[in-house]
Amino acid sequence: MSKPTVLFLCKHNAGRSQLGAALLQHLAGDRYTVDSAGFAPADAVNPAIAATVAELGIDITGNAPRAVTAADIDDADVVVAMKPGLQLPGTPKHLVEWSFPDPEAWDVDSVRPLREAVATAIAKEFVS
Repeated sequence: MSKPTVLFLCKHNAGRSQLGAALLQHLAGDRYTVDSAGFAPADAVNPAIAATVAELGIDITGNAPRAVTAADIDDADVVVAMKPGLQLPGTPKHLVEWSFPDPEAWDVDSVRPLREAVATAIAKEFVS
């Protein structure tokens, strides 16, 4: 039996979606296939996001932001939009919409509460 695929989406695939994907892999182990993408990919992962997940022993510094495709939506069992109302390039099988602020210009201290809020949402939705 194959594992369900969870796709995290945000605007730049540099912050919230990278955070969500990293935390789901960390909290759920190998129960899911996890991916992330964005609509206007940044050049690199947000350094404050990378630093806060590094505090948990997770290294995402080698991740490269990428654009979401219709195939990504079709292939995912669950699409998690880290911001409500995103215009998706397809119709997801199951859509979860969360409302997390964009941490684009935040420092590490500001990102930590976001990390904890995303981890709580993931635990409720996917782990418990």
